[in-house]
Amino acid sequence: MTTARDLAIVALDVATDTPVEQGDLSLALAAAEVFDLVEAKALALDGDRILPSAQSPTGDRLLDEAAAALVRQEPYESVEDWLWRRGRGLSAAYVEDLERVGLTARPRGRRIPLRTGRSVLVDSAARRAAEERRAAGEPVLAALAAAAGIGAEPAEIPEELAGDTATTVLAAVGNAVMELEAVRQRRQIEDAAFDNVWRGY
Repeated sequence: MTTARDLAIVALDVATDTPVEQGDLSLALAAAEVFDLVEAKALALDGDRILPSAQSPTGDRLLDEAAAALVRQEPYESVEDWLWRRGRGLSAAYVEDLERVGLTARPRGRRIPLRTGRSVLVDSAARRAAEERRAAGEPVLAALAAAAGIGAEPAEIPEELAGDTATTVLAAVGNAVMELEAVRQRRQIEDAAFDNVWRGY
């Protein structure tokens, strides 16, 4: 299993109790894909630039898609630009993929309201592995989950991750999530101002 898929499973697991912002999760999933692609030797980082390597299948459909989407011309793409570009709608893509491979199912039965037609995780080895990884506090997964708003937010990058790649990717996702939150707040203010004008205030 990949870190991105584990993160998607963890997010679906907690979503029943705590709503997860889809935009934050999408950015964190795109960051997880960077870690996965580094591990698969499909890319390397030069500062904050993503340098693609020769493409070879990873065995994971979405990760192969991510590898194919890497910019292969200089000056290459920054990690933050990748997060915004790849992250668009990525949480929905992972939810669909989990359903496609049978790791989630849509609730059925008369007692379940139709409006709750979202996917729920089924008991599986993949789910147990993701839960064990989270329970063990695995640093990469914990940091990415925190960026997506799942669990406690770490005050700083854990010592185990204090390498150039981890620092660059986690700083980029942290900045992107903060920027997205600023956009949300600005929209709320604009919407409130519009409502006041509409009401004649």
